[in-house]
Amino acid sequence: MFSKKDLVSKIIKYGKLCGEKNFTPGYSGNISARYEDKMLITTSGSANGYLTENDVTLTSFEGKSLEENKKPSSEKFLHIGIYKKRPDINFIIHVHAPYLSSFASAGKALTEPIMAENVFYFGGIPLADYALPSTMELVDNTVKFFDKYDAVLMANHGFIIGSKTIEDAYLKLELAESYAQVVINTEILGGAKILSEEQEDAILKLRI
Repeated sequence: MFSKKDLVSKIIKYGKLCGEKNFTPGYSGNISARYEDKMLITTSGSANGYLTENDVTLTSFEGKSLEENKKPSSEKFLHIGIYKKRPDINFIIHVHAPYLSSFASAGKALTEPIMAENVFYFGGIPLADYALPSTMELVDNTVKFFDKYDAVLMANHGFIIGSKTIEDAYLKLELAESYAQVVINTEILGGAKILSEEQEDAILKLRI
């Protein structure tokens, strides 16, 4: 179990990495960590790439900030919904990475088996129906996919991923953004060659 200070440091570290990679332009996105029966989440209006300790607040699973003069991200209930559904998830990263957001805005899921690594790590990245950001409709549309998936595209919005560790969540974010870019590039070259069902099954069996 990490201390509160350790978790805040991790959120700051990986927020800055997301900023350096342009996964979280400007004020977009939010990051959180499970902490006991609560969570630590970036504050409303903060910029992931430039976080300080003051940009992270302890928040109850009822969505209330437990620190004075700190307002949690407006997407707090999205994070809470995922934590409640998935006890194995301890960290969540939500970003508006350009290539992933392009698929989200085009209304296209990343579920076709094109690259072995992505089949192995994701199985697929589904697309949640559009809902106004910060609403319970967005929570409902998105959280339901976490019964089978660890990462989801949100239509006309962005990308969210959860994992046991923040390192794993971040590395899979890198992988997903690169994958989205590759898929777009294959369209320029005439379209990707889709792996067969047998090839996909063989990759998935490597998980065991």
